[in-house]
Amino acid sequence: MGHIQDRWYREVPDELDPKKKKRVKTALHGVGLRYKARWTDADSRERSKMFPDRQLRQAREYLAEVENQLRTGEYVDPNAGRVLFRSYAQEWLKSRNYDGSTRNAVERRLRQMIYPYLGDRPIGAILPTHIRGWIGWMQGRKLASGTQSVAFVHVSTIFNAAVDDKIVKRNPCKVKSVTPPRPEARKVVPWSVSKLCAIKLALPKRYKIVIPLGAGCGLRQGEVFGLSDVDIDREEKVLHIVRQVRWVDGVPVFAPPKGGKTRDVPMSPSVLRELDAYMEHFPPTEITLPWKEPDGEPEAVRLILVNAHGSVVIRNVFNQFTWDEAFKRAGIKKIPRRDGMHALRHFYASVLLDAGESIKALSEWLGHADPAFTMRVYTHLMPASAERARKAIDRVFRRDGAATGTGDMQDGHATADESDGLETA
Repeated sequence: MGHIQDRWYREVPDELDPKKKKRVKTALHGVGLRYKARWTDADSRERSKMFPDRQLRQAREYLAEVENQLRTGEYVDPNAGRVLFRSYAQEWLKSRNYDGSTRNAVERRLRQMIYPYLGDRPIGAILPTHIRGWIGWMQGRKLASGTQSVAFVHVSTIFNAAVDDKIVKRNPCKVKSVTPPRPEARKVVPWSVSKLCAIKLALPKRYKIVIPLGAGCGLRQGEVFGLSDVDIDREEKVLHIVRQVRWVDGVPVFAPPKGGKTRDVPMSPSVLRELDAYMEHFPPTEITLPWKEPDGEPEAVRLILVNAHGSVVIRNVFNQFTWDEAFKRAGIKKIPRRDGMHALRHFYASVLLDAGESIKALSEWLGHADPAFTMRVYTHLMPASAERARKAIDRVFRRDGAATGTGDMQDGHATADESDGLETA
C-alpha cells in the first residue's frame, strides 16, 4: 500500500500525553512541494510524485489511481516516458526480426524522416499535437504520400510497442484528431508493346535479357539479378524463383525472394529461346555471396546476368547508367515512380489478364503474399465482362420473341435445348 507524506509536518509524541500525537514543523516547512505520494511499483521499486500545498485531495486521488492500475496491470511508470523517442526506437528496431535489407530501409526512414522531428523528444511527452506537426513537416518537405504513410506506420508501431512495454499509456497516433497520411491512389499504366521493344533495343546487349525475364516472366529486379541457369526447368518449362540479390549494409547478398516466397513461373518457348541465345554469348558466371546477411554462410551460384567485370550487378549503378540511359537513347521521357524496372512486371500482369488468366494464378506467379493485393493493384486491367454477359444471356434469349414469352421459352421456363445452353454459359 502507498501513502502520502507531508514534508512540511511530522507527527511526534505529545509530551503531556505520550499516547497522543502532535504535529510539528519540519526543516522543510514552506520549502518546495508539500505532499509526496509514495508507492511500490510492480518491480518492487519505490516511486513517488510531488504535489503542492492545498492539494492533499489530488495527491490521494492520484495515489488511489496508481494503486488501481497496479491491481489491474495497467500501471505505467511516470518516469519511463522520459526516454528519448530516438533511444527507444533504436532498441525497438534491434528487437524486430527484419531481414538485413528491410532493416536498412527502416533505419533510413527513421534517420531521414522521423528522428529530425521526433527523435529528441521524450517519448512520454509526445502528444497528438506533435504527431500532427510531424505530418505537416513531412508534407512541407514534399515527401511522396506513400513515403509519408510508411513513416507514419513505423511511428505508430513504435508507440504500440511502447504501450505494451508500459513506457507510455496510449498511442498518440491513434486519436481522432490525427489523420494518417494515405498513399496516393495511382492506377498501373502498362507499357505498350512498342515502348517495351524500344527500351529493349536501346539496352546494351549484355542487359537486354532483363526484358524477357521481367516482362515475359514477371521477375522482380533482384530476382533477375539472382537467376541461375540451374533454375531453368526445361522439361516442365518453368523458372524456379528461389533467390534474389539484395544489398545489406552496402554488401550484396543472396536472399530468398520477397517475403521468403519461392515460386515456379511458367516459361514460354520464346523466353527460353532468348535465354539460350543470351547464354551462348554470355555464359553464366559463378558468383559467391553470403546468404541473407553480410556475415552469412557463403553460397556459390552460377548467375545468368553479371556486369561487364564479371561481378554481381549493382542495382543503383544499373538503374542510373543502364536503365535510365536506355530511355535517353530511345528518345522516351522516363516517368519517375512509373518507369522503373518494376514496370516490366506490370506489363507481364496486363498481358496475362488480357488473355483471361485468373487473379489467383497471376498472384502466385508474381510472388504476391495475397491474391487480394493483386486484385487491388490490377483489377482495372481485367477485361470488361459486359460483352461476355451479353453473349451468355444471348445463348438463352437467342430466338426472336423469347423475351416476350414466345419461341422456345414456354411458360416462363427454358426448353431442354435452351437450358443446356444456360448451364454451358
